[in-house]
Amino acid sequence: MTSPLHDGSRTPAGPARTPADHARARVKVARKWAYLLSSSTYLPFSQQEIDQAMHELVDVVFNAALSEPFNAELAAGVGTRLVDMRCTGPTSLRRTIDVLGKALLTEPELYRIDDKRVERAVQLIGVIASDYLEAARQFIFTQQEDIKEALVRAGSDAQRQARATQARFDAIFTSSPSGIAIVDLTGAFVRANPALQNMLDRTEFDDVTLFDVVDTDEAPFLKAACRDLADGWAERLHQQRRLIRQDGEAVRASMSITVLRDNGSTPTHLLVSVHDETEMSLLQGQLSHQSLHDVLTGLPNRQYFSTRLESVLRQADPDTGATLYHLDLDAFSMITDGLGRNVGDRVLMNVAQRLRAVVAGENAMVARFDGDEFAIIVQNSETTPDLVSMIASINEELAEPIYFDGRGVAASASIGVVHKPPADADVNELLRTADMTLRRAKANGRRQWGLFDSAEDARDRSRFSLAAQMPGALEMGEITVVCRPLTRLSDGSRAGFEALLRWEHESEVISHSLCLDLAEQTGLIVPLRDTLLEDACKQVQWWNTEKACAEPLVVALTANQACDPDLIGAVLHQLSETGLDPSLLTIGMPASVLLAERGESVDNFRMLAENGITMEVHDFGSAAGDIECLEDLPASSARIAPQLVERLRSGKSGLITRTLTDLIEVAHLAGATVTVDGIETADEAAWWRSVGADLGLGPHFKPAPADLHDLKR
Repeated sequence: MTSPLHDGSRTPAGPARTPADHARARVKVARKWAYLLSSSTYLPFSQQEIDQAMHELVDVVFNAALSEPFNAELAAGVGTRLVDMRCTGPTSLRRTIDVLGKALLTEPELYRIDDKRVERAVQLIGVIASDYLEAARQFIFTQQEDIKEALVRAGSDAQRQARATQARFDAIFTSSPSGIAIVDLTGAFVRANPALQNMLDRTEFDDVTLFDVVDTDEAPFLKAACRDLADGWAERLHQQRRLIRQDGEAVRASMSITVLRDNGSTPTHLLVSVHDETEMSLLQGQLSHQSLHDVLTGLPNRQYFSTRLESVLRQADPDTGATLYHLDLDAFSMITDGLGRNVGDRVLMNVAQRLRAVVAGENAMVARFDGDEFAIIVQNSETTPDLVSMIASINEELAEPIYFDGRGVAASASIGVVHKPPADADVNELLRTADMTLRRAKANGRRQWGLFDSAEDARDRSRFSLAAQMPGALEMGEITVVCRPLTRLSDGSRAGFEALLRWEHESEVISHSLCLDLAEQTGLIVPLRDTLLEDACKQVQWWNTEKACAEPLVVALTANQACDPDLIGAVLHQLSETGLDPSLLTIGMPASVLLAERGESVDNFRMLAENGITMEVHDFGSAAGDIECLEDLPASSARIAPQLVERLRSGKSGLITRTLTDLIEVAHLAGATVTVDGIETADEAAWWRSVGADLGLGPHFKPAPADLHDLKR
C-alpha cells in the first residue's frame, strides 16, 4: 500500500539537509515563538533569556517527536516551563500551539516520520496543553494563597507592614491574568480586578452578585457550596462553572473560592479566582476531532470507524443487516510517483467526496484507513441497493476522471465485502476478514471485488498462521533440507540430487513449494536460500566423500532469490565452506525473471557460470521468449515448465506432444540437456525418454539413500 503524505505546506524537495540546517531551523522556530509570547504578555526576562529558553523547549519538543519508541510524555514539562516564565497571557497558549503545530507538520527535520507525523503532533500538543493547564491552575492557586496571606497580614501586621502588604496585594490583584474578586458572604461583589471585568464584559458590579453571573442552572449548586465554606465545612472549593457575560455569551471557567476571616477567625468574605477555559475547551474539542478523523480528507479514521461499526452491528435490522466494504485504490503509487504527492492527495480527497456521494442516501459511514485504503459501513434497509448495484455505483463514481492542469486522472478500486455479519461479531476480527477478502480480490486483478467466504478465509488464515511461525521454525531447526534423486531417463541410473525444504510442523509436513510461498510472504526467502545451500552442500559433499563418488547437486531458486545482489557471494561462500566442487553444483533460475532482466538475475546467471557452476533455465516453454535464454545465456540445462508436464498428463493431444518434442529438440540444438520434473509413472518416464528428455524427477523414481538424510549436521 502507498501511504501518501499530506504535504500541502511542505517546501519542495531540495538538496539533502545537514544537521546544521536542522539546528538553524530550530533556532528560527524558537525566535518566532519567543516573539509571539513576548508580544502577548509581559515577561520579566531579557530577550536573550527568552530566546534561549524557547530554543531549549523547541529541542525538547522536536526530540520527543523523533523519539523511538515514541513517547509524548518527554514533552510533559514544556507547559510548566512556560507558566514558570509567566507566559500566561490570554493568547499565550494559542500562540504556542500555533507555532509548534505548524513546525511539527512542516519542518524538513521531521520528514522521516511522515507516516506518523500527524498522530505524534496531536499527542505532543495534547500533552503540552494539558501540562500548561495544570501548571496554570497551580499558579493561580499560589497567587490565591499569596493574596490570602497578603490580606491576613494586612489585618494583623503592624501599620508599617500593612502598607507594603496592601501594595503587594493591589499589584497582584490588578496585574493577574486570572479573574479575581472579593465578595461578601451573600455573594455581593466588593471588588473585581480588570481581568474579571474583561472576562465578563462588565465594568460595574454594583447590582449583581457572584451567583447572578453564573448560569441559572448552576447557580444553586454554587450558592450551596459557598454556604458550606462560610459554615466551616471546607476551607476552599474548586469547581467548573459556566459564567454568563453581560452580552449573554457563556464562558466556561475554572473557579476557586477561599474563605477570608477576620482576626477572630470569623468568615467575612470570599476570595474568588476565575480562569477562563473557553479556549482550552475549544482546543480539546479540536484535538478530539483530529484524533478521530483523517487530517487530509476529513473522514473518520480507523479508530472512529471501529467504534461506529460496533454500534451499527448492534442496531442493524436482523433481516437486512449491515454490509462492510473495504476498498483499496489500484496502482495509486503510479499517480503519486508519476504526478507527485500533491496530486495524489487531491485524488484521495476527491475519492472521499465521491464515496460519500455514493452512500449519501443511506445510514452509512465512509472512513479512510491507511494510505489509499477506505472503508464503508452501510446499515441496510429495504431500499438499500443490492451488493452488485452498490459496487457498480462505486466503480462508476471512481471511473470519472479528475482533471489536474488539463490531465485526467482516475483511480479504480478493488473491494472486499462482508455482507450481513452477525450482530455480536468482534470488530477487529470483522475488519481482518474484510481485509483478507480484499487481498483475495486484488489477486484477481484490478477493479475486482470479492465476497467474504468462510472456507477461503480459514485456508488463508491457516497459511498466514504458518507464515507467522516460519521465522521461529527456521531458528529452531524445524525446517530441514532433504534430497531427491535426479535420474537418467536413458538407463534409470542416478545422475545426482536435488535439494528440497521440509518443515515438520506439529502433525503435518509442509512441502517444499509451500515453504517457498510462505517465505515469500514473510521476507525469509533469501535466508531460506542460504539455509538450503548450506545444508545441501554439506550433505552432498559428505556423501561424495563417504562413497568416493562425484554426484552433482541441483538447487532451484525462486525469482526473488535469483535477483538478490548477494547471491554470488552466498553461493561461493558455501562452496568454500563445504569444499564442494563448483562443477558439481547446478543452480536453476526461472526463465521469466531472466527474460525480464529483473534485478541482478542475468548478471548473477553469467557470473555463476563463469565460476564453473552449471546453470539451468527453469519453466522452459512457459513463454515465447524462453529460447532466448538458451541462446543468449551460458545455460547448460533446461527444465520443462510444470504446467506443460501436467497438460501432457491430462491428455496427449497432437498439439501438446508436438510442442514438447520441438522444445526438447530446440534445447538440444542449443547444447542444453533437458530435465522433466513431476514424472509419476513408468509410462510417463518412457514417453519422455522417447522424445529425447535426458533427466527426470518425481514420485516414480526411488528416493535418495536413507543414509544421506541421516547425516548428523
